[in-house]
Amino acid sequence: METDSDRQKLLTRRALVLGGGQAALLGVLVGRMYYLQVIESDQYRMLAEENRISIRLLAPPRGYIYDRFGRDLASNRRNYRIVLVPEEAGDIGRILDRLAQFTDLDAAQREKILDQISRQRSFLPLTVAENLPWQAFAQINIRSPDLPGVHPEAGQTRHYPFPEAFCHIVGYVGPVARDEPNEDPLLQLPGFRVGKSGVERTADLFLRGRAGASRVEVNALGRVIRELAHNPGEPGGDVVLSVDADLQRFAVRRLEGKSAAAVVIDVTSGALMVLASTPGFDPNAFNVGIRSADWQALLTNPHTPLVNKALAGQYPPGSTFKMIVALAALDAGVVTPGERIWCSGKLKLGNQIFHDWKRGGHGSVDMIAAIAQSCDIYFYEIARRVGIERIADMAFRFGLGRELGIEIGGEARGLVPTPEWKLGAVGARWQQGETLIAGICQGFVLATPLQLAVMMARLVNGGRAVTPRLMLTGAPRPATPEQLSGPAPEIGVSQSALAVIKVAMDAVVNSARGTARGARLHGVAANGVALSIGGKTGTSQVRRISKAERDAGVRKNKEKPWEERDHALFVGFGPVETPRYAVAVVVEHGGGGSSTAAPIARDVLRKTLEADPMSRPVYGTSSKGEDTA
Repeated sequence: METDSDRQKLLTRRALVLGGGQAALLGVLVGRMYYLQVIESDQYRMLAEENRISIRLLAPPRGYIYDRFGRDLASNRRNYRIVLVPEEAGDIGRILDRLAQFTDLDAAQREKILDQISRQRSFLPLTVAENLPWQAFAQINIRSPDLPGVHPEAGQTRHYPFPEAFCHIVGYVGPVARDEPNEDPLLQLPGFRVGKSGVERTADLFLRGRAGASRVEVNALGRVIRELAHNPGEPGGDVVLSVDADLQRFAVRRLEGKSAAAVVIDVTSGALMVLASTPGFDPNAFNVGIRSADWQALLTNPHTPLVNKALAGQYPPGSTFKMIVALAALDAGVVTPGERIWCSGKLKLGNQIFHDWKRGGHGSVDMIAAIAQSCDIYFYEIARRVGIERIADMAFRFGLGRELGIEIGGEARGLVPTPEWKLGAVGARWQQGETLIAGICQGFVLATPLQLAVMMARLVNGGRAVTPRLMLTGAPRPATPEQLSGPAPEIGVSQSALAVIKVAMDAVVNSARGTARGARLHGVAANGVALSIGGKTGTSQVRRISKAERDAGVRKNKEKPWEERDHALFVGFGPVETPRYAVAVVVEHGGGGSSTAAPIARDVLRKTLEADPMSRPVYGTSSKGEDTA
């Protein structure tokens, strides 16, 4: 029989076991608390802070783009925009109806806004309209008490003050496309813009800068309570270009109404003064997204405004190529400058007859007269003597048939044919008749206006292989002092041969029978620079003229449909005595080079000689607006 003493001992043991268990459990809990609050305190403090503190990226101001004298070509200006917070707005439809009275909010944009609202948290703001005129922005500000959830803000947007003149050089910015790489967190910011073409694209990373950050306190729902810290980031770098804004705008005005291109280059350094292509477009329209109708109009325009013809346009050089053929013949020793060749207006090779542009021919001509009067028969003959391989070699030396490395990209290679090229591309052997055609450049040869300007620069600078430069400071490849001051490497052409070509190009403009005698200049500019130019005209056919058409009398260019008219070309330089600048002008379907392209080139060269931009110091920026040149 169990006694009271036994029961007491049993209860005491149970109490001890229970107490021990409780003590052990308490020890575990204390140990765990110690581990969490002391040993792991830093980690959990950080996790708690991350739930309470939010780091938000801030887009830095985009860098500016300047011309060589510090004129703004791409800058930032106020962006008056409207931001909507859906949870504060209440009736979204009514608010959007009210905003449509002051903005261009159409049905498509409205649908896009409603779709965005449905896919994000209601307290997060979204942009409803931007780049508003001040009047509309002010009216919305006045009515803001009656527009719950609507917050007018003043941000920044890209601005191009000379849109038509610089659209192809500077380019434009636009929203980040879905298929673009977006490793940079900046690209994930709503409304962030990146470079899409021109300098904006090439130097995008440099212009973009580094993101700033705003450290804000948020509640459990993620709503901002207050800002704790603000780092504006690092503004984008500035880029200075070699072009002269005044000359560029003048060239574009001079080309107005034409599908054309003009290039002006310093013959010593290769710095580009003008790189014009017409027609252009307004890059400001791409900031907020160009309308579909406007985009289709650009795509279907027969004058191709989206194409930079100075870099990407490829044209038969016509008679502007004759200097290359003449140099190849002189270099090979198959002709002398004084040798005279008879031009009757026709030359027969086998069963083929090759015609001169002038019915009845030019009579007896030497090299200078043949270039001055653009005698085709003379160049048929010397091309036959020298051969296509030597002509191609000389063309390559003067920058034709290859990319020149312009910094903004989009450059076409052009084409200088060789027998090997034809066999690979066409699958046929080279014919001697094709060499004759290449002698006046009506065959396979193609060149860009930039290549023609570089060719002219190398012809008159003593045979030095200058390369074109567009970016003076900034990224991605700023010019070095050596590149800007020269000298460039020699091509390997005799100075005596170059002197003959220079005299001949002088005669093209300044002799009584020169094809560009109507484009001559006289006198001295106010800055003391001589107003004298030389050059070479060119007219290239867009289709071959049949014998029947020739016999019947081919219609004049102005009587043909625009797309069937000849291309008009002129390459020139000035001053004649001491060349400083070279020019190339191509007018698509413009007719004759002497009547259309030469007067434009003359006016652009005269403006360049009068301004003489290379004689003035280049703008340098350590900060916006501060001239350190």
